[in-house]
Amino acid sequence: MNAVTPSRANKTLLWLQAGSCGGCTMSVLEVGAKGFMRELQAFGIDLLWHPSLSEESGSEAIEIFEDVAEGRRPLDILCIEGSIMMGPDGTGLYSRMAGTGKTTLDWVRRLAPRANYCVAVGTCAAFGGIPAAQPFSEDVSGLQYGDGLEGGALGREFRSLSGMPVINISGCAPHPGWIMETLGAIAFDEFAYTDLDKLGRPRFYAKTLAHHGCDRNEYYEFKASAEKLSDLGCMMEHLGCKATQAVGDCNQRAWNGGGSCTHGGFSCIACTSPGFEAANGFLKTPKVAGIPVGLPLDMPKAWFVALAALSKSATPDRVRKNATSDRVTTDPQRGKAGPK
Repeated sequence: MNAVTPSRANKTLLWLQAGSCGGCTMSVLEVGAKGFMRELQAFGIDLLWHPSLSEESGSEAIEIFEDVAEGRRPLDILCIEGSIMMGPDGTGLYSRMAGTGKTTLDWVRRLAPRANYCVAVGTCAAFGGIPAAQPFSEDVSGLQYGDGLEGGALGREFRSLSGMPVINISGCAPHPGWIMETLGAIAFDEFAYTDLDKLGRPRFYAKTLAHHGCDRNEYYEFKASAEKLSDLGCMMEHLGCKATQAVGDCNQRAWNGGGSCTHGGFSCIACTSPGFEAANGFLKTPKVAGIPVGLPLDMPKAWFVALAALSKSATPDRVRKNATSDRVTTDPQRGKAGPK
């Protein structure tokens, strides 16, 4: 797609990829009934450049970057996908922008102050993500959060021209709706500081947990646990599921027409959270004295232990049997107090 000469009635968007697998772009391509490009047009957003979707390359692309960096071309939204390579020794030389003589870190620091909104697309751009796993955490960073949630590539005090910090659409990869709805809200001037949580994530998806809406919730309530990934039961106790600790409406909106990680039989790995790449217990729940280390957010340990014991003692036989099966083996039965 050729870069457009934007109308100032529209918002402009420039999308860069840093240390990225490209998964965030792959996620958003088929967003909505129209696809990403038509969705942008519908929201009145002009795409200046995207490394995978634009025809411009070489000197043509560099001219776009320079025009924005020097203030000759206005920029409303700067989207960064992927981790910022800071090494070695803070130089950013691990990642250079081909043909420019500058590092990706240099370009991010030149372009971000020119944007009305700076958006980190995906957990890598937000918090460092997979490339920031040990032993590389000191050489890799997110835009405004890095190792230990310190200031990241842009620094803790960074604010875009609108006065906003970096908007962190975390997720590995983020749901396409999270990306498009954030861009849409910006396009209609309906996004404010109060729409962010404490880590800069849009509250419309970060105000709920991945646990909400999970189709395994009956098993969770009775602490009827799966013992292997093909089982129907709750995966928190044994299989490392972190849905009760992870923000996201993953189980309340469809991915690719339907489903989610837990719906597909895979444990939630809390990919919207900083440091998920270093989490203790992928697919196996770490425990101390038989008690899971990772407890639901905001729940005191003593309450959880008491609730779990009570729930297990009240587990219906149907739920207990189905929890360790890969299919429903025992149907709901009408009890003595059932409907008449």
